[in-house]
Amino acid sequence: MRRLWLIFSQAVTVALAAVFVLATLKPQWLGGRPGSAPVQFSIIQAAPLPLDGASSPGSYAPAARRASPSVVSVMTSAAESPASASDALRRHFGDPDGGGGSAGTGSAVIVSPDGYLLTNNHVIDNAEQIEIGLADGRRVAAKVVGTDPDSDLAVLKVALTGLPAITFGDADALQVGDIVLAIGNPFNVGQTVTSGIVSAVGRSGLGLNTFENFIQTDAAINPGNSGGALVDINGQLLGINTAIYSRSGGSMGIGFAIPVATARQVMEGLITEGVVTRGWIGVQPSDLTRDMAESFGLEVERGVLITGVLQDGPASAAGVQPGDVVVKVAGTPVMNTAQLLDAVAGLRPQTQAVLSVHRGRQQLELTVRVAQRPKARTARGAPGSGR
Repeated sequence: MRRLWLIFSQAVTVALAAVFVLATLKPQWLGGRPGSAPVQFSIIQAAPLPLDGASSPGSYAPAARRASPSVVSVMTSAAESPASASDALRRHFGDPDGGGGSAGTGSAVIVSPDGYLLTNNHVIDNAEQIEIGLADGRRVAAKVVGTDPDSDLAVLKVALTGLPAITFGDADALQVGDIVLAIGNPFNVGQTVTSGIVSAVGRSGLGLNTFENFIQTDAAINPGNSGGALVDINGQLLGINTAIYSRSGGSMGIGFAIPVATARQVMEGLITEGVVTRGWIGVQPSDLTRDMAESFGLEVERGVLITGVLQDGPASAAGVQPGDVVVKVAGTPVMNTAQLLDAVAGLRPQTQAVLSVHRGRQQLELTVRVAQRPKARTARGAPGSGR
């Protein structure tokens, strides 16, 4: 009897051990609770870390990294009255509260490794002291090389070398819808990059500058962005951010930048000659409307009506009269005052150019000796001095 009990005990022990092993390693062999499903585990996979310097697909980080070191902050202490500072802000940013005073901030772009910078004239106009804040944290004094109020551009110089100069792009190839980045120091919060598209090109008639051929963008531009860079997705300079349309002083999605071709021409003139040389003939023009053409008995509906001629000026000496309609300048067709202004400004002083003119029913070719454009008295140009 004792032997049988020992055999039974050993058998029970082996059976319980087997059940324990199966329950641990192969529970499905033993069956589960009615209606229950086996527990499943999934492995969570994390995205691989990007390689050093790499960015996500569709990111503008490469363009920002390339261009940002070339954009600096501009701090000024001005000798202007609060009223004049307020006027400048209101004209370029629609700031109803002015924001003027004895100090101001803006931005600038490094255009050469040996310390030349481009900015807006209204950023440094009447400034007593100018200090530049580099992207690497250095701060250095700057001096004014030259200014051009007609285009609202200025060139500064700092006593540093080996600076990260920006690469110039081709603004003439811009199309509406192209992606652009605006880089600057809005509201003095520090360097900021915003993105948008080109909303329009060739904007003029805004009353900001004498010469207007703006790139319009919806990239956010605010006070402090003036003088900063508008770049393409390769980080190449397309324009100098200048102004916005705003009722509040903040961005409303309509910003304006001076094209890089204009900026380069002005910069080279200021650096090499200290002045931007432009042609001038001494007329007061106006856009020709159909009503004007009918009232003057003209057979032309497109062109620029001359409403005034400066006495003893180049145009007067060439025989231009009030009421004439200019349709070409040196063979270049002109349809509005902005085109006339640009065509005349592009003429070299002390050279001769032919104006194609309609006078009543007559068509005349008048030869004018081009003079040098007088220096503007304000950022918007001296009234009546400009063509």
